[in-house]
Parts: sequence; structure tokens; C-alpha cells
Amino acid sequence: MSLNQSNDHNRRLVLASRPKGAPGADNFRLEQTDIPEPAEGQVLLRTVFLSLDPYMRGRMSDAPSYAEPVAIDDVMVGGTINRVVESRLDGFAEGDWVLSYACGWQDYALSDGTMLINLGKNPEHPSLALGVLGMPGFTAYMGLLDIGAPKEGETVAVAAATGPVGATVGQIGKLKGCRAVGVAGGAEKCRFAVEELGFDACIDHHASDFDQQLAAACPDGIDVYYENVGGKVLDGVLPLLNTNARVPVCGLVSQYNATNLPEGPDRLGLLMGTILTKRLKVQGFIIFDDYGHRYDEFYQQMSKWYGEGKIKYREQIVDGLEQAPEAFAGMLEGKNFGKLVVRVGEDE
Repeated sequence: MSLNQSNDHNRRLVLASRPKGAPGADNFRLEQTDIPEPAEGQVLLRTVFLSLDPYMRGRMSDAPSYAEPVAIDDVMVGGTINRVVESRLDGFAEGDWVLSYACGWQDYALSDGTMLINLGKNPEHPSLALGVLGMPGFTAYMGLLDIGAPKEGETVAVAAATGPVGATVGQIGKLKGCRAVGVAGGAEKCRFAVEELGFDACIDHHASDFDQQLAAACPDGIDVYYENVGGKVLDGVLPLLNTNARVPVCGLVSQYNATNLPEGPDRLGLLMGTILTKRLKVQGFIIFDDYGHRYDEFYQQMSKWYGEGKIKYREQIVDGLEQAPEAFAGMLEGKNFGKLVVRVGEDE
């Protein structure tokens, strides 16, 4: 078996230390252990694909958050697509493809069925369940439609516009009859957002006149700002928000590696004043905590849109479990282009 995955042992990446600022290779440790044996009521899973997502940076920290941090010396968490190697659990058979949120960064894991979804014997594109048909797509769908509540003719703006969440937000906005304006890092990503995803405009946040370009792309202001990034993008968006604008807060990736508050003037008064005078709705959400009961609704609609070609999706695959730490660090710096997935093992 290639990709260094073995039938004889289990490789796993554990959290060796908590990063100060950007995570590096020394924050992880690659270990080798025996492959576990399933007991009654368990399945043994082999990892094929591992999802890398920004929320994982928060789980590396022991600061108070919505979920418990990964303990030092524990396997890093992450969504995975796996094959069932051996089953002693009803509803799962050898060879089944599954989506798991309990296996993490390793070759093999046991599951009792918790946070495990059976994808069947022959899903056409299994890794879609980590992207447009999984947590990122679900996050885009519920955050935009339930909190953002876009109306035809309105302007929807979203940062990280070619990432798995932002790309889906903009395309759903277009399906709802809105003007979609993206923000991305670099000319290539901006061209992709407009020419391939159908955004009306996409602004490079590296541009020296970013604020002016964003304002020109939103001549009628912004009615829904889907927040993925924070930082200077939010600074540019804030004065453009219309009265009664809605701001679903999905993430703040520009701040995840920060060790101090951002330099410069205190913006809190400006932000709170804008929320008051423009009667903004600003709402954070944790997708499965808040909307887990609506996953089937999302899956049916998104599968239909994707199958009809109304939603496009880009995936970037990195080969090898040992490449995960470097790929993860690069993702936090915006180096990925599309949904970042690690191919851990063979898909046969």
C-alpha cells in the first residue's frame, strides 16, 4: 500500500505542544502504534481522506472556547473519510465508506458509531462529504440562508471567497438573485471567483487600495456580510453595511495565530456604534451544535444543486499523512486554493 499507510501498524499525528502564534512542525509528533482490534459494538476504520479546516487551530489552544481543546499527546481532531476494515457493529460492513468526526489525524481508529455516517459501498466522489456536501457546505448554507436571509436584489459579500465555505456562500447568493462580491488573496483566486464561480466581483485583499475597490464593487452597499476572516477585510466592509444588514459570523481566520490584540486604534466603539445606528444583526454560530437537526435538509438541496451544476467546487489534495502539519499551517496563511484535503491512504 502506498502513501506510507501500512496493514501492520498505525501512524498517528498527536499534539506535542500548544503553538504560540502560527503552528509549526514541532507542535506535532508522528507516532507508530499497533492497529487496534474492534470489540463487540465497534468498527475498525482505515482513513482515506483527512479534512484540514481552520477551526482546528482553536482546538490546539487551551483558551476557553465552544469545544474542549485537544489534550497534549492526543491525536489531532478532524473529519475523515474512511473504509470499514472490520465490523462488529450493526449497520456497517467491511468495505463501507464512512464519514467520521471522531478518528482524526491517523491511519486507523475504532468507532462505536458515534459521529459516524455510512456513505455506502460506492460513493461517486467520497471526499465531497468533507467539502461541499459536508461541514463546509453545511456551514455556508445555514449561515447564509438562516442568519443572512438574503433577498433578491441585495448584495452579499464574503471573504475567503474561493475557500470551501466562501465559494459556496457566493454561489448560493447568486442562486437567490443577489449580487455576490468576494474577497480573496491574489489575482488568480479573484479571477476564479468571477470566471468559474460566477461572482459579480472579487477584490484582492492585498491591493493597496482595497477599501476603494471594495466600495466600487458594492455601489448599493452590503446587505449580508458573511464573516470568515475579520481584520482589515472587516474594516473595509464596516462602512459599507446598509441599515438592517445581517452578519453571520463563521470564523476569524486572520486572528487565529495572533498572540496579542491587533495594533492600532481601538475599533470596538466604532463596531458597536455601527451595530446600533444601522441596526445590524451580528450572529455567531457553531454549525452542528446549532443546526445539526437540519443536515438532511441541507444535504438534499445541496446534492441537487451540485448534481445540476449550479454549485461548483474546487478541491486541493495533498498526499501523505506526514504532510498534514505543513499543509495545515499553509492553509492558515491562505496558501490553499479550494477545499484542502489530505489523502492518507489508498481508496481501494
